Formats: sequence, C-alpha cells, structure tokens
Amino acid sequence: MCRARLRAVTRAHGRLLAPQDDERAAVAPRAGSRHRLEKRVGFGCRALTTCWTPEQAATFLRHSTQNYADQLTDLFEVMLGTGMRRGEILALHWSDVHLMDHQLFVRWNLAAVNNGKLHLGQPKTPASRAWISLSPRVMTALHRQAAIQMAAHPDGRLEGLVFSHGNGSPLRPQWVLDQLRKRTAEIDLPRIGLHDLRHTAASIMIAMGIPLAIVSKTLRHATLATTINLYGHLFKDSVDQAVNALGGALDKADADYRSATPVIESALPMAA
Repeated sequence: MCRARLRAVTRAHGRLLAPQDDERAAVAPRAGSRHRLEKRVGFGCRALTTCWTPEQAATFLRHSTQNYADQLTDLFEVMLGTGMRRGEILALHWSDVHLMDHQLFVRWNLAAVNNGKLHLGQPKTPASRAWISLSPRVMTALHRQAAIQMAAHPDGRLEGLVFSHGNGSPLRPQWVLDQLRKRTAEIDLPRIGLHDLRHTAASIMIAMGIPLAIVSKTLRHATLATTINLYGHLFKDSVDQAVNALGGALDKADADYRSATPVIESALPMAA
C-alpha cells in the first residue's frame, strides 16, 4: 500500500498517518532514559530492561498459539525471530516481504506521537533500512498471514500492511503492548515491553554463541559500538575464554618447543 493510500485509510477512522522526516526527534527518548542498563538481572539483561529466557519466550509463543492463534501471535513470532523494532513491524508492507528469498526489507517505521497520532516515517537510523533474513519459524508465521490475507482479498493479492486491522489501517502500538502484557500475565511470565522482545532476541543470539558483529548486523545497529554498549556485559565469559585460550596457546607452544628440543646432559666427572 503506498503512503497516499495508507493516509486515506487512517483518515477515514479519524487518525492521521503521514510521513514525517523528523520523526526521530519527535519520538526520541528522554535524556538519560536510553535503556538505562545499570546492573545485570535475569537472563542477560540489566535493571529496568527485562529479557525473557529462550524457555520463557517459547512458552509465551505456545500460549499465544494455543489460545489465540491470531495475527498478533504471528507478529510476536516475527518480532522475537528477527529482533525488529515495534515501529518497524507495525509498518511492514507486503511489498517489502520477499518470501521466496527468505528475506524482508525494513523500509518504514510507525510511531504514535502528539496525542497518539500515527505517523509513518523513516526507520531510526540509515543502518536500520536493511534486509533481514528469515528463519523457518518466521517464514511459517508470514506464510500463515499471507494465506489469510489472500483469502480475504477479492483478487487474492497481497498488498498493504502485513499486520493491520481488517480495513487495512495500522495497529496502534499501545493496543499491541496491552495485548502482549495481557497474554504475559495469563501465564505469569515477567512483565516486559515490546522493545524488550528485541532485547530478548539479542540476548538469545549472544547466549547461543553468535559473534557480536553478526548480532549487530542482525539488529541493524548503526555501529558495532552501539551493540557493545548495550550487550557487551553478556560477553564476560567469552572474554575470559579468549584470554585463557591465548594463554593456553602460548603454553602449548612452549610445551611443543621443550618436547622437540633434545636435552643435553652434562658429563659427570670420572672417578679417580
């Protein structure tokens, strides 16, 4: 769906949806509030940012599938399976989903600003506009949504937003958050926000041994330093292993040298 059509759909429901070049300034977090990861708690995250363990994330997805099986179930699957930001997933268009290539392109961001008005604008940073690879789980979720929408379309076409209301208008971020927390409370999981699904994805990748540079590329951070600042604390064990491996390599080299060097024994004096 082009921007003009998307604007028209939302205006019909008393909302404004328009591109906004300076969206980042409008929705920028307050100074000092940027994640504020002061001390570690739980699975790889720090205070004021809660992450789920892989077991908790899988439990949540199973609960949503078994009890709801709706588009939000697939939305949460895609968020956890890609690390996409809230605004990026809500602004995802079918024209940017390439199922045959197992990829999608992040082109837009949806944000609620100025008393809840919806704005379609650019992603957070230029680096955020990038391709994302899709796992089999994510592919299954997108194929399921594609089948549902094609069946509902008179011409069997895929167009507009991937996740939307029946009339094509975008989902409101607050409503999606409310649904996340409702389903979380039903199974007594730690209370988290939508952006924490992104933190959860990052923490799981790191726990599985994915190199930090690949994690950074997957999350589409502007620089590797951003990833290190947010998640570097998760690599303490890896740093210990790295220096121990370095020391072990030098010790092995010394041992190999000693074993290869013949020992020359000094001649003992002859007895008179």
